[in-house]
Amino acid sequence: MVQLGILLTRHHRLLSVAAMLDVFETTNRYYEAEGEAPFFRISLLHPSGSRPTAYSGHDMYLLQEAPRQQIVLIPAFGTSDMAQAISDNGECLAWLQEQHGQGTEIASFCTGAFLLAASGLLDNKPATTHIHASTAFARTFPKVILKANEIATFYKGIYTGGGATNSFHLMLRVVEKYCGYPITLRVAKYFAIDMDREQQTYFGTFQPVQHHNDELVSTLQKRIESRFNETCTIEELLSEIPASRRNLARRFKAATGFTPIEYLQRTRIEAAKGLLEQTDRSILEVMLETGYNDLKTFRQLFRKTTGMTPTAYRDKFYRRKVVYSAAE
Repeated sequence: MVQLGILLTRHHRLLSVAAMLDVFETTNRYYEAEGEAPFFRISLLHPSGSRPTAYSGHDMYLLQEAPRQQIVLIPAFGTSDMAQAISDNGECLAWLQEQHGQGTEIASFCTGAFLLAASGLLDNKPATTHIHASTAFARTFPKVILKANEIATFYKGIYTGGGATNSFHLMLRVVEKYCGYPITLRVAKYFAIDMDREQQTYFGTFQPVQHHNDELVSTLQKRIESRFNETCTIEELLSEIPASRRNLARRFKAATGFTPIEYLQRTRIEAAKGLLEQTDRSILEVMLETGYNDLKTFRQLFRKTTGMTPTAYRDKFYRRKVVYSAAE
């Protein structure tokens, strides 16, 4: 029986833990239905001073009193303040290092990657997190090889998963490693999870940093956001700002995480996504309305940013009107 521990961090997201319990309990039920013992022995682990009461049916241990686990799962956080979440779970950092040093595999889900990265166990290793948290993650942990577009990463006993439903894909891969493909397929069908998802890029939304103290950068941001749909170059947008291009580019990157040209491109592509989601305008019209004048370039940049062609993106997200009959 594989010892599987779920780390009930302070500020953990209830839904994240519930999903873990659901997947691995379901896996166990398939074994029991065949007359076998449950495959995973699930334990709930918590730091001192906290004893979550929302869960029952499994053994619960203080970190320092828990039996050795073969794999530990770190759920997503239920707060957007990652610095505070890490600080409040400082006790877990040395424990995670100790566990991994003893051969325990560790998997983080969604923003749980922030805690794993704070332990140092992700330094110089690939990792992913929720697509909307990836910019903050990259800035906070520059030693980590961020794979923001990946739904999951695996490297020498350290696993990370993307956000929301991507967590199921990481769990399915863990099930497959330990239990094999037939059981994994049954679990995937039970939860209606498409196993062919390869990346999470197209779920992302460009959410630029606005709260910083650099007024010069704010001026350029506002100029880009108000004029992105004009067929102008970044040089034209920079022309009236009283700073050298090199100095402004450096300050812009430091404040937002993007170069000015990347910021312009991301703003335009985000606008294009909105038009593809909400209108039936042609790809050519969408291109022209978002400041591009070359269809090949537009398609290349769109695919680079979202992982999909404009046509594929529309097919996936465009909400066509549903006509209801009078009887309905």
